[in-house]
Amino acid sequence: MALFDLVPESLALTHGIPFASMLGYTGVGFGGYMLIERTLKAAAEAARGRLGPASLTLHSLLDGVGVGLAYQVAPAVGAVVAVGVLAHDFSDGINTVTLSLFGGGDQARARGWLVADAIAPITGILLTRAFAVSEASLGPLMALFAGFFLYIGASELTPSSYKSRPRAWTSVATLIGMGTIWTAVRLAGG
Repeated sequence: MALFDLVPESLALTHGIPFASMLGYTGVGFGGYMLIERTLKAAAEAARGRLGPASLTLHSLLDGVGVGLAYQVAPAVGAVVAVGVLAHDFSDGINTVTLSLFGGGDQARARGWLVADAIAPITGILLTRAFAVSEASLGPLMALFAGFFLYIGASELTPSSYKSRPRAWTSVATLIGMGTIWTAVRLAGG
């Protein structure tokens, strides 16, 4: 989705910004998200129990902001981003509960973090209703969020799918999924 829809869409909205600079925003999003995630994970291990689930909840809030901004671009873009976020947020919920329990929390605390993680994307979407993004800043913002989503896919989704089922079919299924997204974007007029 990020590779076939958000990056091309952000490039189309450049308004005089060179393509290399736009791709730089994607790189900043990728690297920035990596640094934030790794910093939060290191801090979570130092302060087990609350910081890990909190970092995943913040991650889900940012996912919601991404969905909300995508809907500001176009409903079709928002729907594609929302599907991608929903697909990976399920595993974020599982990870939130796991981090809470392994961090010494009881089941009630883990359920509380699960509820917070489930509400976070909706909150992020609602936050974007409070402001409109100017057309001039929309392209760079989309490129930045594309970097976020590319990092999530490259560091979490793709490796975890292969780790849970290390077979050739997993790689084939990933390529089929990429082809399906590319086709859907093309059919939607992207």
